[in-house]
Amino acid sequence: MTAHPFASIHTHGLLRVGACTPPASVGDPAANARAAIDLAREGHEAGADLLVFPELNLTSYAIDDLHLQDALCAATEAALAEVVAASADLNPVLLLGAALRRGGRLYNCAVAVSRGRILGVVPKTYLPNYREYYEKRWFAPGVGLTGLSIRVAGQDAPFGTDLLFAASDLPDFVFHAEICEDYWAPLPPSTAGALAGALVLCNLSASNIVIGKARERELLCASQSARTLSAYVYSAAGMGESTTDLSWDGQGMIHELGELLAQSQRFDRANGAIYADVDLARLRLERMRNGTFNDCAAANGHPETRFRRIAFDHRPDFADIGLMRAVRRYPFVPNTPDRLDDDCYEAFNIQVEALRQRLVASGAKRLVIGVSGGLDSTHALIVAAKAFDRLDRPRSDILGFTMPGFATGEATKANAWTLMHALGITGAEIDIRPAARQMLADMDHPFARGEAVYDVTFENVQAGLRTDYLFRLANQRQGIVLGTGDLSELALGWCTYGVGDQMSHYGVNAGVPKTLIQYLIRWAIRTDQFDAATDTVLDAILGTEISPELVPADDQGRMQSTEDRVGPYALNDFFLHHIVRYGMAPSKVAFLCHHAWADATKGHWPIDFAEDAKGAYDLPVIAGWLEKFLWRFFQTSQFKRSALPNGPKVSGGGALSPRGDWRAPSDGVARAWVEELRAGLPPL
Repeated sequence: MTAHPFASIHTHGLLRVGACTPPASVGDPAANARAAIDLAREGHEAGADLLVFPELNLTSYAIDDLHLQDALCAATEAALAEVVAASADLNPVLLLGAALRRGGRLYNCAVAVSRGRILGVVPKTYLPNYREYYEKRWFAPGVGLTGLSIRVAGQDAPFGTDLLFAASDLPDFVFHAEICEDYWAPLPPSTAGALAGALVLCNLSASNIVIGKARERELLCASQSARTLSAYVYSAAGMGESTTDLSWDGQGMIHELGELLAQSQRFDRANGAIYADVDLARLRLERMRNGTFNDCAAANGHPETRFRRIAFDHRPDFADIGLMRAVRRYPFVPNTPDRLDDDCYEAFNIQVEALRQRLVASGAKRLVIGVSGGLDSTHALIVAAKAFDRLDRPRSDILGFTMPGFATGEATKANAWTLMHALGITGAEIDIRPAARQMLADMDHPFARGEAVYDVTFENVQAGLRTDYLFRLANQRQGIVLGTGDLSELALGWCTYGVGDQMSHYGVNAGVPKTLIQYLIRWAIRTDQFDAATDTVLDAILGTEISPELVPADDQGRMQSTEDRVGPYALNDFFLHHIVRYGMAPSKVAFLCHHAWADATKGHWPIDFAEDAKGAYDLPVIAGWLEKFLWRFFQTSQFKRSALPNGPKVSGGGALSPRGDWRAPSDGVARAWVEELRAGLPPL
């Protein structure tokens, strides 16, 4: 039975690439051809689309003057012809390394091969001739060679440094080849290739190993992929090359936007190939939103006008081949301890310093904050306490108010008071129920007549009164109101507009997603930002279910649950990150989310994540909540974000301020996104 296209990586703009390290045979092109064919067949079985081999893998690299022997040159071309013939029934495009003769010169080349056809031959631009390298002794440089062709292995093929290779039947599959020393140059050829439209940059390398060189290679791969907004596939020669004066480690790497996706085990005789699925659509979207990328292309004379684009039919079958790519369940929360600590340190201090500056600039004598005992107000309060500490101002000038309503729980109110006492701020309580009853009675709301009607008006009367009190208290006490709402709530519109928790004088949490706030509080505990008494109550608050506490408990005593209404924040933050940060199509977001969340036993969880909290979501659940997210985000809640108070951007994943990352019409509709999702999903 044919799988639905939804299950295929190709449907969603991903491409499986491989960096190959075949065993080398010194000066034996026939043996090298057989090793390349074996890896090409392995790549075919693995579902690879593109395989990158080392520099001169068919010829051998460290053979010195043997490069200039006609017998070896002829054997190399015969070996290439053998690999080309073998590729006829294989899916992957192959990038092979070979020394080829043309016009009385010998060139160190990358040869692109697809299904029995030589697509093109790219000569190495920069030939090293220093320290242990003597390439100019044997090879002619490719610099300046454009618009040419070559006759090799019985075929005529384009020849030059002006080649891009583009699949005619798989959008965004466009790649460029450079060779070893090329990317050590101040202006690597791949930079022009990227500016001309290549999304995958490939490096065929020999690169002998010395101490520290592996780190240098990784730095160059990472930086080139980040700077050019591309995927970078690097393959270096490994075991079997001549060790007369050098040694080889077989380093293979695949990077995307500066992030390492896969790397080989160096010094491993069994080394064969590493694979990763690179996200071409993500790269294209990143270039679309990065104006500097296009400006740089314009400043350099639009390189696309100087490149030949060589088309080929890739013929993807859109089969379900899984996903060779780590997808983080919590995209705002790093999986490794050092990254998590670094990110939490930065996020917390971004907030603290932003608030410190706002306090200085406003001249406010006090800070007014509503303290509910929930996650958001807790985090905003500890940020405020740290900001006052840095200003050498007494925490008693922070005025915290707990304002119980009709559904306020005793546990959360107790946590609020305990936290205020532990931090040493000035705490007070204002019971909003009498004022709420009066307002509901004045409105002739059914609740005022004793009916159990808990509609949006009932909820917002309470939310609005709390904010109204805070603003008037700030007027009275010469202060400013600190907002506590977070990025996730703003994305969902889960806040009361105007006279409600959408409004404040400064929204310190507006750039922080809900899933990260929990880790920021844990980080504050772990790094002793406060004393033991504060840590104890912070830990208790972390264990409290997320609830607005606006509706009384039901007959079974169950309190109102935010996640029952708007969906799990784990999913909503996943949707938010991929849609706002990258502009991904909803069906692709569903595909990635399913791979991240379908099986709780697979993949990485954030550090110290409780075992009993590790869950899973199937595709129907993901699709259901995603559709609700799309309606809320694109159609019903933008007007709240269009009128946001000031607040710092915290996460590289984006912010929703109309003055920052996100500008959108308040009267937009969600139809295009919802219809794309429904059309892209398999029958559920």
